[in-house]
Amino acid sequence: MTEQMQRIALASRPDGAPKAENFRLESNPLPVPGDGEVLVKVHYMSLDPYMRGRMDDAKSYAAPVPLGGTMEAGGVGEVIASNSPDFKIGDFAFGMLGWATHAVQPAKMLRKLDPAHGPITAALGVLGMPGFTGWHGLMEYGRPKAGETLVVAAATGPVGSMVGQVAKGLGLRTVAIAGGADKCKLAVEKFGFDACLDHRAYDSAPDLRKALAAECPDGVDIYFENVGGKVLEAVFPLMNPHGRIPICGMISWYNAGGLGAGAAQDQLTAPALWRNILVRFLSVNGFIISNHWDRFPTFLGEIGPKVAKGEIAYLEDIAEGLENAPEAFMGLLQGRNVGKQIVKVA
Repeated sequence: MTEQMQRIALASRPDGAPKAENFRLESNPLPVPGDGEVLVKVHYMSLDPYMRGRMDDAKSYAAPVPLGGTMEAGGVGEVIASNSPDFKIGDFAFGMLGWATHAVQPAKMLRKLDPAHGPITAALGVLGMPGFTGWHGLMEYGRPKAGETLVVAAATGPVGSMVGQVAKGLGLRTVAIAGGADKCKLAVEKFGFDACLDHRAYDSAPDLRKALAAECPDGVDIYFENVGGKVLEAVFPLMNPHGRIPICGMISWYNAGGLGAGAAQDQLTAPALWRNILVRFLSVNGFIISNHWDRFPTFLGEIGPKVAKGEIAYLEDIAEGLENAPEAFMGLLQGRNVGKQIVKVA
C-alpha cells in the first residue's frame, strides 16, 4: 500500500466568516521529492489571520488558494527524504508547508532550524513571521522615541506582544487593547504593558475612546494597526501631530471579504480620515512583511538573544491534530485564541 499523507483543502469559498464546510480533510499518496527538493514531515503549523484573505477569490497582494488546493501555512518539521546537499534526513526546517502532514519543497525555500536553540514552534511566532512583522513595522514605520505613547490592539497575540515589548524596552508608554479581562491581565503581567483596555467592555468607539484618552493623557504618538473597526475609530482622533500609524492588518474586517475591502463604511469616513492625516501631519504606512525578508537576519540577531534570555516573553496556543485546524482557525478570527495559534500535526 502506498504511504499516505493528509491535507486540508479549500472546499468552498466562505461568504462572511468561514464555516466547517469550507474545508475538506483529504488523504493522498505521500509526495516524492525531485532534484533539489526535500520531503518534510510537518510537526507544527501556524494559523494566521492573513489566511482568511487567501480564501477569497479577490485581487490582493498574493494569489488566492484555488478551490481544491491545500490551505497555505508556514510550518516546521523534520526532513524525512532529501535530494539536496543542504538538508539531510533528521534536519528540522521551516517553510510554507501548508495545512498538511507532509510537504515537498525546494531546498532553497526552506530555512534550517536548530532545536538546540529553543522550541521549533518559536519559528512560527515570536521568532517567525508574526514577531518579525511587529518588530519591523514598529522600527521602520513607527520610529519610536523614548517618552512617547504607543497603542496596539490584539496585544497578547504574537504581533501585538512583540510591538509592546520592544516599545517598552525603548522607553515608551505602552497601552494595550485586548478582548477580555483575562487577556488584559496577560498584557500587563506577562508582556509588560503599562495599561490594557478590554474593547469588549465598551459598546461604542466613543466609549472606548474616552477610556483610552484617560490612559493616554499626552495623546497617542504611535498606533500600530492590526485590527481596524471600533478600535481604529477610537484611537484615530487621539493621534498627536506627527503621529505614526504602521498598518499590517485589519482582522475585524477580514470576514467582509477581499481582505477587508468589502467592509461597510464605519462612522470614521474617508473625509474625516483624510482631514486628520492632513492637519495632524500623520504618517500612515501599510506594509506586507513578505516584501521585507532582507531584514529578517537583523531581526533574528537582535530579538533571538532576548528571547533566549527571557527578555522577550511569548505565549503559544497549541491545538492538537490537523483535523482540528479549521476549528482553531475560525476561533482565531473570533479572538478565542490566547497567544500565537499553532496546530500540533505530529
